[in-house]
Amino acid sequence: MQNRIVVGAHYGLRDWLAQRVTATVMALYTVFFVVNLFCLPEFSAEAWRAMFSGGFMRFATFLFWLALFFHAWVGVRDIFMDYIKPVGVRLIAHSVVAFLLIGYAGWAAQILWRL
Repeated sequence: MQNRIVVGAHYGLRDWLAQRVTATVMALYTVFFVVNLFCLPEFSAEAWRAMFSGGFMRFATFLFWLALFFHAWVGVRDIFMDYIKPVGVRLIAHSVVAFLLIGYAGWAAQILWRL
């Protein structure tokens, strides 16, 4: 019998599923956005504002950004876990990326609800 050495955090299936779900959300939003874009009566700033004036469009756009940020977090985290071996450096890199992505999510919310 062989003894296996277990290493890593075992995020495999959860990360794989998270990547697929967030990618699907982003793909569906992209199709929805392009259809809405081509349904605009004219391509102007006023028409653009009108498109984002509805609550559903703002929510869908914010959901897209959250999916993008989570998708990025899973990917970058996995890259850091694979290629940055010193734990302290990896922790700092994870922290920087997490704070940036949280800040970007706040910035996206501010932009969307300021329109």
